[in-house]
Parts: sequence; C-alpha cells; structure tokens
Amino acid sequence: MKVSSAEARRKDIVEQVKQQGFVSVDNLARLFDTSEVTIRKDLATLSLRGLILRQMGGAVPMPSGNVSTATTPAKSHLGEAAASLISDNQKLIIDCGSTTASLVPFLHRYSSLIVMTNALSVANVLTASDAEPTVLMTGGTWDANSQSFQGAMAEKLVSAYNYDFAFIGASGIDVERGTTTLNELTGLTRAMADAATKVVIMAESSKVKNKMPNVELCWDKVSVLITDDQLSDAHRKIIEQHGVEVITAASKGV
Repeated sequence: MKVSSAEARRKDIVEQVKQQGFVSVDNLARLFDTSEVTIRKDLATLSLRGLILRQMGGAVPMPSGNVSTATTPAKSHLGEAAASLISDNQKLIIDCGSTTASLVPFLHRYSSLIVMTNALSVANVLTASDAEPTVLMTGGTWDANSQSFQGAMAEKLVSAYNYDFAFIGASGIDVERGTTTLNELTGLTRAMADAATKVVIMAESSKVKNKMPNVELCWDKVSVLITDDQLSDAHRKIIEQHGVEVITAASKGV
C-alpha cells in the first residue's frame, strides 16, 4: 500500500490502530511500503496530537476518556495563537512541555524556519514534517522529570545563537512577580529568554492558582503571555501593568 502524502499515511495509521488495537512499527512499515524510521516519526507526530498512544514497538488507541494534555482544545488553541506571531524565515526556540508542544503542529504553515529545542518529542515531530525546518538540539544532560535536556552545556549552546522568539511554558504564574517553578532548573529557561528578541510564555490561566516558591522569569523578561480566556480581568490588568502583552485564546467551540 502506497500513500501519496505523509498526512494521508498518518490518517490511515490512526485507522489501523483503531481497527487492530495494537499495530507494530515493522508491520506498518510493510503495509505502507516505507521505512521503520519514517513510521516512528509518524507515530511521534500522532502521539503529540493525541491521536494514538505509543508503546514499545508500536502504538495503541488512546484510552477511553483519556485526552492527551498536548491536544486538549484549550492547549491547541494556545498553540495556534502562538503560531500566529511567527513569520517565514524566523529563528525560534521551543522549551519542553505539553503546552509549548501545542505550537508544533502549526509550524508547517511557515517556510525556512530554524528551530532549536531541548525536547526530543518536539524534535521528532519537526523532523517528520513535510515542511521540515532546520532543527537544532540543545544537547546537555537528560532530565527524566521534564523529559528534556538541561544543564550547563545546553545553556552554553543556547546562548551562542540569537532567536526571534522563545516559546516557554510555566509551572506557575505569580501575577506580581512572573513565572514560577518548584525546582531549581531555571538556568536553561533564562538562557533561552536572554537569547531571544521576544519571549512568549504559553500557560493556561489555571497556573495562576499554582503557588511556586522560585521565580523562573520576571515579567521584565517577558514580551507576551498567551493564555486562555478564563484569566480574570483583575489578573490580566496586573500582568499588563508589568509591560506584558496578554493574548487570550478561547477554546474551539467555546
């Protein structure tokens, strides 16, 4: 079976997963007459979109009632709003996290992008894109908790480049201080912010409720906050008083 485009093949892969319950990489490669490397890229893309669940050697359907955090309507709309800021030929850096990953499916709209990331999942999807950008990895030390590369070597490489945009997530938001986190792995995030012309924070408004002790990025380092339309007017006003542009994106169907 030969399919004319990557997107058509991925649509058929989802159908195969739904019908069979489990499909293996090697069987899919034979079915679609392509390489196992290509199939793994397809599965990485579909997993990030929340359409299948990857398992060792293949994929299974998403469990009933379980919606991927990377593709909930709210997060998808945040990703689309973030993508609207981008133009062709720009240099981007994308931090790890499910919210920043929601930007990735919309990058195919642009040509000649250069994208650096510290997240393997993001790199896998970008290199599988039909409009594949130039992809750079930060390197560094793998951190299992964040599923990303961190550390001094990553910070050094990030600092060697200049970016038009840094897209960064947030564990918590302090409307008076900035983005916050529980851990002390803030060095790479700050290096990303320092190397970018504009810093875009992507975070759901519920993060305002998260009380975190460590400030990751002060508001004076942030250009734009993209959040959902549940952010209160009072909180929005306080954040805007710090010179941050607040973009609210309603979930589709809301």
